[in-house]
Amino acid sequence: MDFVAARKVMVDSQVRVNDVTDRGLQAALMTVPRERFCAADRAWSAYGEVEVPIAGDRRLMQAREVAKLLQALDARPGERALALAAPYAAAVLAVLGVAVTAQEAEPAVLDVVGEALADVGVATVVAPLQQPTGQDWDMIVSEGAVAVRPTAWLEALKIGGRMAVVERSGPNGRAVLYVRGREGVSRRELFDAAPALLAEMTPAPAFVL
Repeated sequence: MDFVAARKVMVDSQVRVNDVTDRGLQAALMTVPRERFCAADRAWSAYGEVEVPIAGDRRLMQAREVAKLLQALDARPGERALALAAPYAAAVLAVLGVAVTAQEAEPAVLDVVGEALADVGVATVVAPLQQPTGQDWDMIVSEGAVAVRPTAWLEALKIGGRMAVVERSGPNGRAVLYVRGREGVSRRELFDAAPALLAEMTPAPAFVL
């Protein structure tokens, strides 16, 4: 399969047509080999409009949704980003000149994506997603959906830091952009999206008698 040609078709037919107008971001998406971020036996589907398995229950977010999240973050060279369950987004940010750390809860995911992340200079950490590594991040991004507002993630941002994530409490979700200010946090809804929920970021059901 010609992955270079498939990558161009993906950017032309899935990204540009969905209001992703940032040319630097488009160029980065043309550079990152998406097929290296999914299970080897599913590389052929890396550029389709599907969520491709990585390992276990983890899947790649669709390319158009990743691109729209990253465009909303407005990444700038030299900034620092934490990618939580977001390996492909991490690689794209690194190509854009951002210093990125990719955090995963399961070593099996890094077994698949670790080499590709290392090739673009992304540092990796294995730790529970409820406990973001580090502090004072300029950006945080996730390719998985969360069921509730991820307060611990927001607290890991610096003042002025941005976070892009999908919030989902049912079959449908909304991508949102948070910005941490001195007096609190602002929230702006971006677009509809429904990636798989991250199990670690889904509260256990509560029963009330």
